[in-house]
Amino acid sequence: MTALKNDRFLRALLRQPVDVTPVWMMRQAGRYLPEYRATRSKAGDFLSLCKNAELACEVTLQPLERFDLDAAILFSDILTIPDAMGLGLYFAEGEGPCFKKPVRTEKDVADLPVPDAARDLDYVMNAVRTIRGALGGRVPLIGFSGSPWTLATYMVEGGSSKDFRTIKKMLFGQPEVLHALLDKLALSVIDYLNQQIKAGAQAVQIFDTWGGVLSTPNYQAFSLQYMEKIVKGLIREHEGRTVPVILFTKNGGQWLELIAATGCDCAGLDWMTEIGPARARVGDKIALQGNMDPSALYGSAATIRAEVQRILNGFGKGNGHVFNLGHGIALDADPAHAKVFVDAVHELSAPFHA
Repeated sequence: MTALKNDRFLRALLRQPVDVTPVWMMRQAGRYLPEYRATRSKAGDFLSLCKNAELACEVTLQPLERFDLDAAILFSDILTIPDAMGLGLYFAEGEGPCFKKPVRTEKDVADLPVPDAARDLDYVMNAVRTIRGALGGRVPLIGFSGSPWTLATYMVEGGSSKDFRTIKKMLFGQPEVLHALLDKLALSVIDYLNQQIKAGAQAVQIFDTWGGVLSTPNYQAFSLQYMEKIVKGLIREHEGRTVPVILFTKNGGQWLELIAATGCDCAGLDWMTEIGPARARVGDKIALQGNMDPSALYGSAATIRAEVQRILNGFGKGNGHVFNLGHGIALDADPAHAKVFVDAVHELSAPFHA
């Protein structure tokens, strides 16, 4: 594989010295870019776009042509694993992802296969290989998966949910059934991410989007312990380099110490947790990623720069910060404002690494 020209993202995840703070954006390839909308239209629909390696590569690289980003992230979806389990994933207009066969009973869980990622999700690995080749060492490529708990919420609810009532009924009424489901999902995620690493992903992120809807004991029992199992099962050295692991629990700032103890290299922060106190809590155990409110991109250039400066001041001098939004970029964000954000991070962070 081609040597990396820009490895500051990987260095920052490992708390090594960098010249400026690296930056990327969750959902950086997406609907806020007109070129993405054109490619998706060419693909026909979202799932077809995910399953076409050349088009997935095209949209992965689109934001890098506009912005001086320090990483690319695989274009895919977190629900590829449940889809490979045969649940019939589809996207309903105005409703988001849905499953034709939700998982509701002990038999439903017992009947679920653990996918062979190399075979059943080969289109994802083809996309990873295609993107790595097209990047030519320009920046690292991030692979990803949903967390077992987050995947389970969609599988049990049958799609998106506002109150997670169905899965919480299972959690409190049939915890052993939910644990069996989460264990299958953890095994699936380990294989899935390891195959991404073998195909060329140089760092991986686990998206625990809905971990923050749980109480502390239930977060530990039904989300964190399975993410820790995944971290312990991942390939951590490949192509002569460490493969860093990022855990991102939305609305999980109260559990930073627990996250840091999993063996991950970095915790992603949303905007509800101040980065300065967060750094004081975890010390030099892990790096931190985040955490500007995506809505700040609706502000003026001066407002965006001021918010970037505030967060940089909060983290302070030293290593171990990857700048990102606190969640995905909004679909109606102005790409020009995203450029102001990315450029501001590089420009304003240099003194913090002198």
